[in-house]
Amino acid sequence: MSPLNPAQAALIRASQQGLAIEPQPYQKIAHELGVSEAYVLEQFQTMLSQGQIRRIAAVPNHYALGYVANGMCVWDIADSALESVGPWLGSQAGVSHCYRRPRRLPEWPYNLFAMLHGKDHETVRAQAQNISAEIQQRFPDALRDRDILFSTAILKKTGLRLRSS
Repeated sequence: MSPLNPAQAALIRASQQGLAIEPQPYQKIAHELGVSEAYVLEQFQTMLSQGQIRRIAAVPNHYALGYVANGMCVWDIADSALESVGPWLGSQAGVSHCYRRPRRLPEWPYNLFAMLHGKDHETVRAQAQNISAEIQQRFPDALRDRDILFSTAILKKTGLRLRSS
C-alpha cells in the first residue's frame, strides 16, 4: 500500500466529516478543493484500488432511526463449516457486520460474531433465533451454541481522521 499523496490527504480531510446529503456530494468537495468532480471520483477510486481506503459508505445513526437495541450475537460454529456459514451470515438482512474471531477456550467458545439491530431486545432475540434456525437447516451440525451481548452504551463511531498539518 502506498502512502497518501498531498492531494489525497487533502481529499480525506475535506471528506472526513462526512459527505453532504445532497444529489452531488462529490461536486461540493471538488468545489472546496478547486478541482473537478471527475478528479475527486478518480482519486477515491485510486485510493480504493490501492487499499488506502477500504470503502465509502453511508453510516446511518441507527439510534436516531429508532434502532436502540443492538446485540452482538456470538456463534460457536464448527470450524469445518465456518467458511460457508460466515459469508452467508454476513449477507443476512439485519446483520450490519460479521466477523470471524478466535475462540478463547475454555471460557469463550465463540468464533463468529454478527451485530444485529432492532427497536427492542425481543426483536433482536427473534432475529437471532430465526438466523439460528436457518443455519441449522442450511448447515447441519455447524451451529453448536450462541449468545447475545447487548450494548449498554453508545460509542461514537468515526471514519478515517487525518490531523491538520
